[in-house]
Amino acid sequence: MSSFVIEGGHKLSGTIRPQGAKNEALQVISAVLLTKEKVKISNVPEILDVRNLILLLEGMGVKVTRHEKGVYTFQADEIDTDYIASADFVGKCAKLRGSVMVVGPLLARFGRAFFPKPGGDQIGRRRVDTHIMGFMNLGASQEYDFDKKAFYLHVPEGKTLEGKYMLLDEASVTGTANIVMAACLAKGETTIYNAACEPYLQQLCRMLVKMGAKIDGIGSNLLKINGVESLGAAEHQILPDMIEIGSFIALAAMNRSSLTIKDVAYDELGMIPEAFRRLGVNLERRGDDIYIPEQESYVIDSFLDGSILHVADAPWPGLSPDLISVILVMATQCRGSVLIHQKMFESRLFFVDKLIDMGAQIILCDPHRATVIGHDHQMPLRAANMTSPDIRAGVALLIAAMSAEGVSTIQNIEQIDRGYKDIDTRLNALGAKITRLDE
Repeated sequence: MSSFVIEGGHKLSGTIRPQGAKNEALQVISAVLLTKEKVKISNVPEILDVRNLILLLEGMGVKVTRHEKGVYTFQADEIDTDYIASADFVGKCAKLRGSVMVVGPLLARFGRAFFPKPGGDQIGRRRVDTHIMGFMNLGASQEYDFDKKAFYLHVPEGKTLEGKYMLLDEASVTGTANIVMAACLAKGETTIYNAACEPYLQQLCRMLVKMGAKIDGIGSNLLKINGVESLGAAEHQILPDMIEIGSFIALAAMNRSSLTIKDVAYDELGMIPEAFRRLGVNLERRGDDIYIPEQESYVIDSFLDGSILHVADAPWPGLSPDLISVILVMATQCRGSVLIHQKMFESRLFFVDKLIDMGAQIILCDPHRATVIGHDHQMPLRAANMTSPDIRAGVALLIAAMSAEGVSTIQNIEQIDRGYKDIDTRLNALGAKITRLDE
């Protein structure tokens, strides 16, 4: 188990560029399974989760060419259909959350797919009902394989997937993406209401359209997909990672540092900049860059009636749940109080115990809500020894350690590496003091 040793208290300065979006990459790379033709994707983040998905595709028989850093061509013209029903394949899928995204393409193109309980962050219940019910609406049958501990989905012999109207029980991003990919090769029209509409889902739809899919309503919660017989070649560029951008904003504020974040695709960030402004960050848009000036104090806003600010995650265009952890950490050094409400996952706030040990004033109200009373940088956090429980909490703890007095250690940084490429090297270039210890 590798670890970070962090010497806190160093101000940062300079410029940093976000990597490609992890959540988009997992979707669009899975979509290459829908065609025999070549699909070229650029700005691919070379992080652990994405590398593992690419290895999974190669195991299926997908030809993968890496042209340069972040630029790949995929061709799924010779898929080993025996392998995608094997215990080895199911086992690998179960270790990777992103593996859920290959189910829709495999079902649509080959008529069968296994759906094991996926791996990934342990942040509470992450059900897959939306995916499975969507596939069944399209005409797939499902059985549970107790030996492989996975759902077996298949199109009944002599039949095809057929389009249908469906109202999703939740606006699941991965559920919507999976159903859209399957519907692209289904017969007739599929209507998906209460669809997710995050920028990364929009990006997936745009790539599918380049491949020949017929999708209307992109960017809304009402999608209509008219199935086609086959999809073709395309080129696609992944957006910058909005979660990494938010993490960098929080990092600058925690260390009272000035920072420029380059090429952020600002118009795709939704309410993220405004969420940080409400926490007192006077960030500026400069073209397609974000500049965060050095400030002595970050004053938390209140509602118009004077009541305490309430920051909550919500489906797009609401605030992403992946940013709640770093916003909570940043609030510990702002001036004022804020109620943080993480609605989606019941275990994501449990890392606040470590922040309390470091001296943060936080009341964990229940598994979903925490009240933070900011120190206004008058009482720095204390160094601590910690373990990263998941990707986002791991980065939040790293940000806390960088602002703390003394030397902290974070174990299990493989969790951080799953979502942030070379984060120690990139932050050290800005003035941080982070040492990676490999064991």
